[in-house]
Amino acid sequence: MNNNAAASLPQSGSQSPVLRGFAHFVSFVCHPVFMPVAMTLVLSLIAPAGFTGMTTKQWVLLVVSIATSTLFFPLFSIALMKPLGFISSYKMPTARERTIPLMATMIFYFWISHVLNNMAGAIPQVLKILMLGNFWGIIMVFIANIFTRVSMHTSAAGGVIGVITVLLFSNSANMIVPLFIAIVLAGIIGTARLILGAHQRGDIWLGYIIGIISQIGAYFYIAN
Repeated sequence: MNNNAAASLPQSGSQSPVLRGFAHFVSFVCHPVFMPVAMTLVLSLIAPAGFTGMTTKQWVLLVVSIATSTLFFPLFSIALMKPLGFISSYKMPTARERTIPLMATMIFYFWISHVLNNMAGAIPQVLKILMLGNFWGIIMVFIANIFTRVSMHTSAAGGVIGVITVLLFSNSANMIVPLFIAIVLAGIIGTARLILGAHQRGDIWLGYIIGIISQIGAYFYIAN
């Protein structure tokens, strides 16, 4: 999407300050860069059976490894891109500006997915699915970004729905309530992005679809 297309995004100036403030809060707290670590912690709570073979030290090292690859390195890379002139703003208002940050994030997501899939020991399968799904999802976002400014927020939210849907059919624990919460949260995230005028409705829905498909596809790939 070019700059002219960016100018055609929904205008949000008529929204109340309180509503826009809430939308900014949701967009920050539910930023896609936080989702892999957040979901790692959530999955350990809602599906603890898959984590029983891990010692406390292994668990801490796993969380640190995931946080380093999916949170620290992407943020550090993007922080360097503005002073180096690769992006004009950390908000990256156009699809073109997101190209290099997406490529950098893709590399880090590939690395952690590759490490977890080849690591000896009791790595929960659901984490392997989550990280592979995240990697596939960022590839799909990168491709879609060539044509439109797809929402990375809703892609991450769709990934949450996708991985919990996987647990719904592959885990003995009842996932109805977590799935319901994930759907409600995804709806709030998408609404917040629309309130801020960050995306067209089609980009919001495309993000959901990418996130869900990537996680379900990762499940079938790893399970088979």
